[in-house]
Amino acid sequence: MSRERLVGVNHVALGVDDVDAAVEFYESVFEFPLNRIPGGAFLGMGDQFLALFEHGGEEPHFGLVVPDKEAVRRRLAEVGAELPGGRFLDFRDPFGNRVQVVQYDEIQFTKAPSVLRGMGLALGKSEQALAELRGKGLA
Repeated sequence: MSRERLVGVNHVALGVDDVDAAVEFYESVFEFPLNRIPGGAFLGMGDQFLALFEHGGEEPHFGLVVPDKEAVRRRLAEVGAELPGGRFLDFRDPFGNRVQVVQYDEIQFTKAPSVLRGMGLALGKSEQALAELRGKGLA
């Protein structure tokens, strides 16, 4: 039974009563690029983000980055984890927390080459992920 290496945290998604009020609060404290969607907002942090969703919309969770999310899917099945389904690889830990797993080469999240070397990883990026990083001035 092999386990997949954790690479980092891509995002945190929080439930809020009022997205506009939540954005106003965070803007009073921090500076960030903002991307609004119906019922939510993404507070950009370069290659990571904080997502704010109205309660009843997206469920609070955090996103973990791994080299191979399908390997994680297989391992989750082996350990009997609850997989709620949907378009992402989400699971519930034994304590009820929702976790989303994203694959390093498919998203804009990145680690510096020296950090990857220090972690013993040699990971690349898809063209789409590279384009997203270039669009943010990160590649």
